[in-house]
Amino acid sequence: MRTSTVADRIREATVVLGDRTDRHRYPDPTGWWRSPELLRELGPALAGLFADDQPNVVLGPESRGSLLGPLVAVELGAGFVEVRKNRYPACDSDRWLQRTSPPDYQDRHLRLGFSRRLLQAGDRALLVDDWIDTGGQAFAAQALVADAGATWIGVAVIVDGLRRHEPRRQLRVRSLLHSRDF
Repeated sequence: MRTSTVADRIREATVVLGDRTDRHRYPDPTGWWRSPELLRELGPALAGLFADDQPNVVLGPESRGSLLGPLVAVELGAGFVEVRKNRYPACDSDRWLQRTSPPDYQDRHLRLGFSRRLLQAGDRALLVDDWIDTGGQAFAAQALVADAGATWIGVAVIVDGLRRHEPRRQLRVRSLLHSRDF
């Protein structure tokens, strides 16, 4: 009897919305959060993709990266920084690093950023998210890491939906599944 893997449990918890004739059919990841067993496994599984690279800070874009990022950070013994979308500093003394992303999966250009004090030169940063489709947000996060003088480790995602190989190599993307697995 075959033992179920994390990838198997992710596929089982995923509902595909739309019918086979729908051009906009897509897997809905909200079932991943409902299963306590799967939720408990996601942090270690994603952390394992880059454990040998020893990141000391995990970045997670709003909203699902902010859910997954702390799970991975705890597993790695690292800190966590939320990458905010289209937000600005709370006051003039709160210096922010900000970058505008290339087009994302909805063809939007998002302004990504976080407080400058949260990422320092010498930090080793890993970006964590649920899905990567175009790489736009990840490229903006990679630029933010460079702006801070920190080292980019890569991107750990549950699902790799990139259609081209170049962004995967440039960003160092590692995943638990590929979109074709659905």
